Amino acid sequence: MVSKKFTYKDSGVDLEISDQVVKSIQPLAERVRRPEVIADIGPFSGMFELKNFKKPVLVSASDGVGTKLKIAFMVNKHDTIGIDLVAMCINDIITSGAEPLFFLDYIATGKIKPDKITEIVKGIVKGCKIAGCSLIGGETAEMPGLYNTDDYDLAGFAVGAVEKDDIIDSKYVESGDVIIGLASSGLHSNGYSLCRKIFFDEYKLSPFSHINCLNRPLFQELLEPTKIYVNAIKTIKKDFQIKSIANITGGGFIKNIPRSIPKEFQANIYEYSWDIPQIFKVIQNMSGLEYHEMFNIFNMGIGMTLVVSSKDADEILKRLTDTNNQAFQIGKISRLKSKNRVVFINKN
Repeated sequence: MVSKKFTYKDSGVDLEISDQVVKSIQPLAERVRRPEVIADIGPFSGMFELKNFKKPVLVSASDGVGTKLKIAFMVNKHDTIGIDLVAMCINDIITSGAEPLFFLDYIATGKIKPDKITEIVKGIVKGCKIAGCSLIGGETAEMPGLYNTDDYDLAGFAVGAVEKDDIIDSKYVESGDVIIGLASSGLHSNGYSLCRKIFFDEYKLSPFSHINCLNRPLFQELLEPTKIYVNAIKTIKKDFQIKSIANITGGGFIKNIPRSIPKEFQANIYEYSWDIPQIFKVIQNMSGLEYHEMFNIFNMGIGMTLVVSSKDADEILKRLTDTNNQAFQIGKISRLKSKNRVVFINKN
């Protein structure tokens, strides 16, 4: 027997606010609208007309931001976390040589707060602009009871395309090839469960704490957006062959570089061949982790690696430097000599 008439809003879901959020997202998405986009934000699906490809292969990736979100919650700063969401997906699809085409997002929260959602989407739009892709749709879900009122989670989905004959798939990798590392912007979006345990659980630091060797508050270091490498890859691809690309994400060097080279080869990484950012040194000192163990968790200042011919390496490094992309020659490829696919060696 029902003694009271309930509405959906009584359960914690406000459909009117949801509609307001969709309307506020539309002008933001227009900022990164490519000419191939057919439908506006709002219909049940996004549409994208594939042009300018003769034998296109679609490339897709889906990812999230992980517990980096918790830092955003702690300081109530949500305008950059969307860049991370785009980067985590886009940096995966460009490893095949794909051009990013469009992106979709999923935002789930306990209570839709339009200002907060708008800040998140502003970051997503900025990430799409850097990547050169369109934001063509998504979903904002209000789920009271599953998420706390102020909490949210993010997921992203990206699609790109590459000519079938231009796919980067490591088949041309050979012994003697050079490994070039593209500098990261910091932690990117990996290792945050460990970081939070060290900084906030063990050492009881505030996100606003200042650590001597860091030039800004801790939360700014931890929320530094993940670098998106689309322009760096485009700069090289138009004139040089890239034999393989690895996105140095979860699992660090140890797990990601082997994914980008054939099983009969190993990556020999030159120790101390680039400047490791201070944040990683802070984490190592405070955690007691061994130097090489850090490479199994973090990017250690290298967000993406490229395998190129030794004859092209110097010119590629110059091209990257000239276009404001910090890069280093960090290793070489050789035939597999042991069970380890990544080996740290002295360059000299």
